[in-house]
Amino acid sequence: MLNFYAKYVILIQVLSLNIKKIESRVSMNFFLFLPKYLPYFNYGAVVTIIISILVVFLGTILGVLLAFAQRSKIKPLAWFANLYIWVFRGTPMMVQIMIAFALMHISAPTIQIGILDVDLTRLIPGIIIISMNSGAYVSETVRAGINAVPKGQLEAAYSLGIRPKNAMRYVILPQAIKNILPALGNEFITIIKDSSLLSAIGVMELWNGATTVSTTTYLPLTPLLFAAFYYLIMTSILTLALKAFENRMGQGDKK
Repeated sequence: MLNFYAKYVILIQVLSLNIKKIESRVSMNFFLFLPKYLPYFNYGAVVTIIISILVVFLGTILGVLLAFAQRSKIKPLAWFANLYIWVFRGTPMMVQIMIAFALMHISAPTIQIGILDVDLTRLIPGIIIISMNSGAYVSETVRAGINAVPKGQLEAAYSLGIRPKNAMRYVILPQAIKNILPALGNEFITIIKDSSLLSAIGVMELWNGATTVSTTTYLPLTPLLFAAFYYLIMTSILTLALKAFENRMGQGDKK
C-alpha cells in the first residue's frame, strides 16, 4: 500500500513539473512569436482597410443608383432594383462570395503588400461581390434618408417653380445626406468585419494572416486573439470618429 501511495505521489509531481514546463513554453511563445510574425497582422490590417475603403466607395455609388431606380417611374427599372435588393439582402454573404469566385475568372497579377502576397485574381472578385452586397444595404439607407425629408420641402420647391430634378438635387439631397452619412459610417465598420469572409477564397487580409501565423506557430488561439484585437482597434477608432462627426452635425443643427 505504501509503495502504491509513493508511486502516486511521484506521478503527481512528475505531471505537475511537465505541466509547468508546458505553461512556461506557452507563455514564452505567447510573447516570442510577435516580433517575427507581427508584420502579418500589420500588413493584413492595411489590406483590410484598403478592401473596406474600396467596398464602401463602390457600394455607396451602387446604393445611390439603386435607390433612385426604386423611385423611378420606369417600372422594369424599379422591379430590377427591388429584385436585386431582395436577392442580396436575403442570401448569406459567404454564399455570394463563393458563387462570385466560381463565376468570375479574372486574369490578374499578384501584388506585394509588405510581406503579404495579395492575389488580385481572388481579391478583385471579392471586392466586387462585397460591394454589390453593400450596395443593396446602402440603397435602403439612401431611400430612408430621402423619405425622412418632409414632403413639404419638395412641395415648396415645386411652388417656387423649381424642376423636379433640381428640387431633388438642391433641396432634398442636401438634407438627406445628414441622415445618410452616419449610416454609411456604420456600414464602413460592418465591412471591416465582414472582409474577413474573403479568407474563404484565399485573400490574404488580416484574418487570413492570423490563421497563417496560427498554423505556422502551432498556436491555435493566440494569433486569433491578436487579430480580434486589431479588428477591435480599427472599429473602435471609426466608432469614435463617427460619434464626433454626429455631435458636430448636431451642433450645426442647433445653431
